[in-house]
Amino acid sequence: MKKIRFYISLEKEEKWLNEMASQGWQLERKHTKYKFCEISSTNTIIKIDYRQFKSKYDFQNYITLFNDSGWGHIAGTKTSGKQYFKKIEEKAGDDIFSDSSSKAERYKRISNMWLLLSACYIAIYMSANINITTVLNPKLWYSSPGIWEKVGTSFWVAFLCDTPFAMMRGFIWLGFPCLIIIYTIFAVKARIYYQKINLKTGI
Repeated sequence: MKKIRFYISLEKEEKWLNEMASQGWQLERKHTKYKFCEISSTNTIIKIDYRQFKSKYDFQNYITLFNDSGWGHIAGTKTSGKQYFKKIEEKAGDDIFSDSSSKAERYKRISNMWLLLSACYIAIYMSANINITTVLNPKLWYSSPGIWEKVGTSFWVAFLCDTPFAMMRGFIWLGFPCLIIIYTIFAVKARIYYQKINLKTGI
């Protein structure tokens, strides 16, 4: 079974994944979609960390450390960021974090990731030397010579043929500001979660 969802709050995501597990569906893989496999035992606890690794060696050591602590890695890659674990030993605690500070740091890393993406898109957008007049004037998206001087059938043929390409030319540059705004909002929300956890613990 596959599902599409998006979470910034890791606690809400964990709650949903644990609800799915209680219904007999455990997370197996996560890319753009959540892929679940059917399980017989519904007594499963799933927790999420957020880390990225430069080397496969560091990633394997990270997984081994959690495995030795009673938590099995079920989804995530060295560059995916989100790492999903399930409790595999009764002696293990009910959380993968020993303190609230470590738990809060996940959101700091997530916030930094969104800010980095936002900064990259800002750099691309600025380096492209976009003429804002062109972006805001749909007529300038059309490249067919003399299209707006044509009349009748010749106009509609040129207009309909060029419109798909005009839409791509126009919206690709409108898309950049939208992504920058969205990524910045995600970064701010993650930072708010980080601060809330720290406030609760008095850090």
